[in-house]
Amino acid sequence: MPLRSLLAAILLALATSVAAQPYPAKPVRVIVPWPPAGVSDILARTLAQALTETSGQQFIVENKPGAGGTLGMAQVAKSPPDGYTLAASDIPSHAISASLYAKLPYDVLADFEPVAVIAGSPMVLVTQPSLNARSLAEFIRLVKAKPAMSYGSSGNGAITHLAIERMKQETGMDLQHVPFKGTVGAVASVMAGDTVLAFGTISGTVPHAKSGKLVLLGSSFAKRFSQIAEVPPVADTLPGFDMGFYTALFAPAGTPRDILQRIYAVTGKAFANPKLKEIYAAGAAEPGTMSSAELKAYMAAEVKSWGDVVRKVGLKID
Repeated sequence: MPLRSLLAAILLALATSVAAQPYPAKPVRVIVPWPPAGVSDILARTLAQALTETSGQQFIVENKPGAGGTLGMAQVAKSPPDGYTLAASDIPSHAISASLYAKLPYDVLADFEPVAVIAGSPMVLVTQPSLNARSLAEFIRLVKAKPAMSYGSSGNGAITHLAIERMKQETGMDLQHVPFKGTVGAVASVMAGDTVLAFGTISGTVPHAKSGKLVLLGSSFAKRFSQIAEVPPVADTLPGFDMGFYTALFAPAGTPRDILQRIYAVTGKAFANPKLKEIYAAGAAEPGTMSSAELKAYMAAEVKSWGDVVRKVGLKID
């Protein structure tokens, strides 16, 4: 065989061998479009460690914050669709960005493949004890009788902002919005008496409720959450209300179906990791249960429902 033909045959054999290697055959980057130490970052790093142990390849988390999470997501959208660059971001922010930003460098639905829900934790709706409202229904009646009070959120366009705007639209409550830098500030404003309502995390609200500084009006998941089983869902009062701090893995559009299935499979196995279970439990989070197809349908529904809220509120970021 001529030397040139021999070299071509060797290169073809090597290429075929590499292509046939099971995924993952090299380290995987997981882009978190938020700063370190946030909810999505902690969940992603916990899962990445478990995935590394499960798959035998490194899953390396990289923080790429900026522009409400859109800078990091744009990087993933433009990455090769080979399964070696993924995003780990919260579902509500990703869905909200579709209508919140006037010029996104990607299409929220068309440019990504939703792979798996990493974890979810409900938000907790809180108010002041001095209002003497011990349920959401009582709070709604109180606010309607005394309009123009204020509520706090973690910032304009955040889920904690738009979730209460959705509640206002469904109930007719008149509440003025006061944005803070994070849920801690919003919850603190309720305790201080500056606002009367806010959504917070379980860890940031339950201890204060136990000490009598807050009243827990409801959790944001459709069903009762195991760690706060005594708190009724908001959906008991407002049917269909279901949202929370859901974080998911996304791959660039065009990623081969077999690779997506492999990522989903190793993610499911990683959920059995004892350390992951421990950290999730400490953070009041539960592993995701949606299939990739269910997650894709859920994302489409979230983009539509949050888009309706954003348009009614009149928010737009250029």
